[in-house]
This record gives sequence, structure tokens and C-alpha cells, in this order.
Amino acid sequence: MRIILLGPPGAGKGTQAKAIAGHYGIPHISTGDLFRENVGQGTPLGLKAKAYMDKGELVPDSLVIAFVEDRVQRPDCDNGFLLDGFPRTIPQAEAFWKYCSENDCQLNAAVNLEVPLDLIVSRVSGRRSCPSCGTVYNVYTNPPKTEGHCDKDGTELIQRSDDTEDTVKTRLEVYEKETAPLITYYRSKNILDTIDAVGTPAEVEKRIFAALDK
Repeated sequence: MRIILLGPPGAGKGTQAKAIAGHYGIPHISTGDLFRENVGQGTPLGLKAKAYMDKGELVPDSLVIAFVEDRVQRPDCDNGFLLDGFPRTIPQAEAFWKYCSENDCQLNAAVNLEVPLDLIVSRVSGRRSCPSCGTVYNVYTNPPKTEGHCDKDGTELIQRSDDTEDTVKTRLEVYEKETAPLITYYRSKNILDTIDAVGTPAEVEKRIFAALDK
């Protein structure tokens, strides 16, 4: 299975990506992880990306696409892959579709996680994480046993600067402008599966597998 995972911030992509990757035995490829890996290892692609990042500039589409194309050529992707965080724009989607068509790795599905706006804001603005062990809580849906402290080690929980309500709304505006058009794009390719992502992770997971197993 070769899958694109779509959805706004707070839709639960991270949780469902792990479930999908495990279910089908395919690697979960996050563009954020790819950048960190290549920059950290000082690969030729990583050095090129770092030159832009050091200047505070966006890494150009051509380089982002090169990162992904390089990654899906590795042996662990022979049976498929799950892409999370890519593509973000129509030009990226078109370039990768062309690459897949020419390299016998055609995409099977684009899974779009759909969540109402008000629920997304509460999900994301309610997130709190443990800086020590990385455990993530939500003050509305999954609060810690002791308010403000991690259940595992008692460390005081923090809220990421990009998880405040105002920041979340800004991120959603960017998503709607840049990434939401991908829904229309993949629908035109007849590979879009829109999933109701309201409910427990297990409920959403069940809906995803029902769609993909068709």
C-alpha cells in the first residue's frame, strides 16, 4: 500500500499514521523526520536544505520532493509507504504523482481525516506534553491524573507555543489555503478516502481500515 495521509492540525494524523503503518507493515515517512535525519547526518540533500534554513528561507519544492523521492527508493518501501506531511501543495503533489507514475510506485490511496473546526481548536489548544518523557495529554479529552503534571514521572507539563488557540487558528488558515486543495486533487485521481475523524482513536482507525481494505 502506498498512502498519502491528509488532514488539518489536530486531526489525529500522528496517531493514525502509526496504526496504518503497523497494520500494513509499511514505513511511516514524516517529512519533518526526513529533514532532521538528512541535516543531522550531513547528507548532500541535508546540506542543501540547511543552507536555506540557516538563512531563514523556506526549502524549495524541488528539494522537498528530492528528499521524498530519495526516501521511497529505499528497500523498506518495496511493499509501500505512508507519507505524512507531504505533499503540502499542488505543485508537490503533481511532481510526486509524475515520479510515481514513471517509477512503478503509483499511489493507492489518499486518506483525508475530517474534523470540525471547533473540535480541532479544542484538541490542539488543549494539548500538554511532558518535556521529560514526551507523553502528550489533552486537558479536555485525556487529562493527567494530577492537573498539570505527568502521570509517568510527575514532571510539570508544558504547552507548545504553536498550540495556543490563536496560533492554531492561524495554522488552520494556512492549511485551508495551501493544503486543502489537495483534497480536490486526489479526488480527481479517484484515490481519495475521506474519513470521519471524530471519536476515539480506535473508532477512527476502524473506519480507515474499512476504507483502505476495499
